[in-house]
Amino acid sequence: MSERNEFLRKKAMRLPLCPGVYIMKDRDGEVIYVGKSAVLKNRVSQYFGGGAKNAKTRRMVSNVYDFDYILCDTEMEALALENSKIKQFSPKYNIKLKDDKSYPYIKITREEYPRLVLTRKRETDGGSYFGPYSNAATVRTIIRTVSKTVGLPVCKKVFPRDIGKERPCIYAQIGRCAAPCTGAVSREAYAELVKSASVILKGDISEEKKRLTELMESASEELNFELAAKYRDRINALAALYGKQKVVSSPDTNVDAVGIYSDDFITVFSFFFIRSGMIFDTDSYEFTGGHIGGDEITSFLSSFYENRFPPKQILVSDLLPDGEAELLTAHLSEVYGKRIEVKNVKRGKNRALCEMAAENAAYKAKLAKETDEKSTKILAELSIALGLEVVPERIEAYDISNFGDENITAGMIVLNGTSFSKQDYRIFNIKESEHEDDYASMREVITRRIKNTTEKKSKAYPVLPDLILLDGGKTHVSAVRGVLDELGVDVPVFGMVKDDKHKTRALCDDENEVDIINDKTLFTFIYRIQEEVHRFAISRMSGAKRKTLRTSSLEKIKGVGPAKAKILLSSFGSLAAVKKATVEELAAIKGIDSAAAANVYEYFNGEKK
Repeated sequence: MSERNEFLRKKAMRLPLCPGVYIMKDRDGEVIYVGKSAVLKNRVSQYFGGGAKNAKTRRMVSNVYDFDYILCDTEMEALALENSKIKQFSPKYNIKLKDDKSYPYIKITREEYPRLVLTRKRETDGGSYFGPYSNAATVRTIIRTVSKTVGLPVCKKVFPRDIGKERPCIYAQIGRCAAPCTGAVSREAYAELVKSASVILKGDISEEKKRLTELMESASEELNFELAAKYRDRINALAALYGKQKVVSSPDTNVDAVGIYSDDFITVFSFFFIRSGMIFDTDSYEFTGGHIGGDEITSFLSSFYENRFPPKQILVSDLLPDGEAELLTAHLSEVYGKRIEVKNVKRGKNRALCEMAAENAAYKAKLAKETDEKSTKILAELSIALGLEVVPERIEAYDISNFGDENITAGMIVLNGTSFSKQDYRIFNIKESEHEDDYASMREVITRRIKNTTEKKSKAYPVLPDLILLDGGKTHVSAVRGVLDELGVDVPVFGMVKDDKHKTRALCDDENEVDIINDKTLFTFIYRIQEEVHRFAISRMSGAKRKTLRTSSLEKIKGVGPAKAKILLSSFGSLAAVKKATVEELAAIKGIDSAAAANVYEYFNGEKK
């Protein structure tokens, strides 16, 4: 046992036997893991004792230099604090839930004629929110289906503004829309449709069917057969909606079923969101790094459900250790102000739902392992071909894009293994080069990128890449190699070389080329990278160019705003003519004073230009 480990073990043994949160730190003081325990001393001392540990825990413990702790009155208080600290520090070894801001919701707007819309942001605006859902495609499908089921419009008309302005569309003619655009639908009747949509989105389809049946029978008894027929059609549409979903339980079942698969390589959580007995939506989360324990499962589920409007019951099979389900029940009930039961089910139909979710998790884990095996093989081939000392985990590729001397940008794409990590893509606007110069631009962007990590200028660049690929040849590599040497950073750099038809043919350093054209696997991998970084750089540069086309480069000149730029262009006919004009010709234009004329002339004709 090392000296440091012995120090940590003794420190842990002095902890009290009470609930609390522990915060593990590395040699630099960075928080690498946050956990909670009902008995702090027992839990923390296990890390530094001689007992068996899984691979993930061993890696974490090997990096611990010290730890802090916070005592709590109850285990539930410790769970809430643990979640707060994980969000605050984003520790390396905690399993992390993806940012909830990216999740889509369905919103029923608060207005005279409410609509169902997709949104990614919950606000306190009086609207009703449902979700979040797993992806935007699911949300759009649900909005379209529910709207047509109850008769709400899916067009872009605004009511009451557009009432009576146009003829009803085809959806009104086939009975899919109540057609408020005709003015024949009262606000009360429209509100009834919105209420139906709200009930369905809550998952109470059977309740809504029962309510509509009662209304249909009541209308029929009053001899209002036209209204009764409308209720009948909505019941049929509801039945059709129900029939499209996979029915897995009785119609009164509204639960979330959670399944998990975990081994020394990967952990997968699988969620089935079951409403009125059918699978309304699904979601899954994969975490590499090894097997996880009960405490980590509790922490993840707590974080997952704090912002997800859970049903009254969450089924977790027998995932959680004794007492953890009760702890989560108490915590989520306090968060939502009503009882949310987290239940360890042992038998029956609910157990079958969890087993189905677990089978889904196992299948996703199998696919992830197969993908990882392919990824490992490709990266191993790349390492051998380039003579790399380590297999690269993070690869960054760069391309310079410009439109003449304007809008010079550099695109950076990132691969984690062989997968594109689009949330890590970045665009650099070139600041130091006023003229088209790929080499100077590349030196600038690599300098800025590396300093963002080494000088900790931005949290968006937590680590250096294991490999840098450039869209260019030996001269590009030489330029970047010089920058890395100046900064004292040792990162392998290679260029992606194209043939005369602009197709990838080789990789190169600043002296030699590595032919990849005959290695189909490696060639395909590099070709994908080169095409992706070029696409990304071009798309962002084009966007910047379109933005400038809506204004004018004249507006960059001191004393020249949109109005004067418009006057100059309309007077001279083109930007080229403005560039050739003398100070006297510029000042002679009505609306252009002498100072502005001098600035324009100097901008295009001064010594610097």
